[in-house]
Amino acid sequence: MHRTRVLAAAALLALAAAAPATAAPAAALPVPPEDIPTASGTVPEDGPGETPTESGTVPEDAPGDQTPARRLFLTVSGAENTWIRGVVLSCAPRPAGPHPEAAEACAELEAVDGHLDLLPGDAQPCTKQYDPVTVSATGAWRGRPTSWRRTFANACELTATTGPVFRF
Repeated sequence: MHRTRVLAAAALLALAAAAPATAAPAAALPVPPEDIPTASGTVPEDGPGETPTESGTVPEDAPGDQTPARRLFLTVSGAENTWIRGVVLSCAPRPAGPHPEAAEACAELEAVDGHLDLLPGDAQPCTKQYDPVTVSATGAWRGRPTSWRRTFANACELTATTGPVFRF
């Protein structure tokens, strides 16, 4: 039970770091976003091809950047929150973040304009085994606040419905 609370707290901290700049001014955060640990407990590193600032971080939405925010904090959790994992997926101006299939996940989301209920998924046969998984996506898509949550009967049905988006 204690481990679940710790993981949930880490996921919430990562969510706060991934929230769009319009949700709360940076000055309102007690800790700079770059110092907030991810769900794995580590501070994220700069991704490939990104140019860090003097503080060692990459500017999220630089002034003059006309690309609307497309960043989601994705979580997957087991039955009764027995386990949880999360990852930040950033799709603008290019796919980035620790998601292992960021380019594919962003392409799927772009195709449905960020409407997760319309994802085409990966058609595959699944067993009727009931081992529920709950997924959520919170953040912004093209500047539009996004909050989505759904429970699937098992991990196979999750992949069949959402494709690479929650495959991490």
